[in-house]
Amino acid sequence: MRVLAAMSGGVDSAVAAARAVDAGHDVVGVHMALNRNPSALRTGSRGCCTIEDSLDARRAADLLGIPFYVWDLSESFVEDVVDDFVAEYAAGRTPNPCVRCNEHIKFAALLDKGIALGFEAVATGHYARVERGEDGRAQLHRAADPVKDQSYVLAVLDADQVEHAMFPLGDAPTKAAVRAEAERRGLPVAAKPDSHDICFIPDGDTRGFLRDKLGEDPGEVVDVDGTVLGRHAGTYGFTVGQRKGLGLDRPAADGRPRYVLSISPVQRTVTVGPAERLAVGALRALDPVWSAPVPRGVVEVHAQVRAHGEPVPAVAELVGDELRVQLRTPLTGVAPGQTVALYDGTRVLGSATISGTQPA
Repeated sequence: MRVLAAMSGGVDSAVAAARAVDAGHDVVGVHMALNRNPSALRTGSRGCCTIEDSLDARRAADLLGIPFYVWDLSESFVEDVVDDFVAEYAAGRTPNPCVRCNEHIKFAALLDKGIALGFEAVATGHYARVERGEDGRAQLHRAADPVKDQSYVLAVLDADQVEHAMFPLGDAPTKAAVRAEAERRGLPVAAKPDSHDICFIPDGDTRGFLRDKLGEDPGEVVDVDGTVLGRHAGTYGFTVGQRKGLGLDRPAADGRPRYVLSISPVQRTVTVGPAERLAVGALRALDPVWSAPVPRGVVEVHAQVRAHGEPVPAVAELVGDELRVQLRTPLTGVAPGQTVALYDGTRVLGSATISGTQPA
């Protein structure tokens, strides 16, 4: 099978490409250039897709003896990931840029281009599994290692994309085992630190990045009764469930911590309150994507709202274009803009973007 191996320059994608070669596939490595600044360098273990990463990816491909190319997808990345990230925060929502990158770049732009060039699958270093069901169709499942499982950020893949996806690390027992394998293979990235945080904000200062993009838009921080407790420079600097950096002028009367409960960019207000008001018992979500057959009626599922969040039992129902999820176990800090992924055991059923919540 002709396989396009997405090589980020990290250890996971290098070992994934190596395993694809071992499996006898005709593999071509490709590095996605997503950063418009060609001189960008990696800062510690933050960020990815820098010039250093492209060189690391090339060295790994050379060692594996496979062709290697760099594809400039920076324009699509800015439009579909960065601009979307800024717009979502400006609207008072909390997006996940890794989900959008997987949806629009790695398994849309990259896969579409690969299929057009005659490739049959895209292999990445994600920790997830693709299995065949009794009907012969591909199914997306959690990885063997629950600590590294990345099925949540892949839950935006539709059934056709899952058919063309390959995750060679899905059965890896641990990340340490992958690093040990890379060392045995002589891959120079065996000990390379993982990237973390948001790749296009390498210094980790999300609030500062948004301030530069959106400018200051001051408003008030209020409690649930409307009492003004402080001021802020922009609602985009907050997310539901946030506790630190609230800018309160005085502590709560009961001395308990306060958390962000809701954000209103139109009124330019951030409402804070006690932790118990964060509990969510139901949610609504839009733009559902299904990697499994579309559910009919009410179905029992497990719902997950963060990349490393705990899945909780729930019932879900698709009503028109809106997904309605009733949580049997309340969740806290659920924000509009986040992705809710639905599971049947280890199998990913689909996902949608949260548009609203109801208190527990």
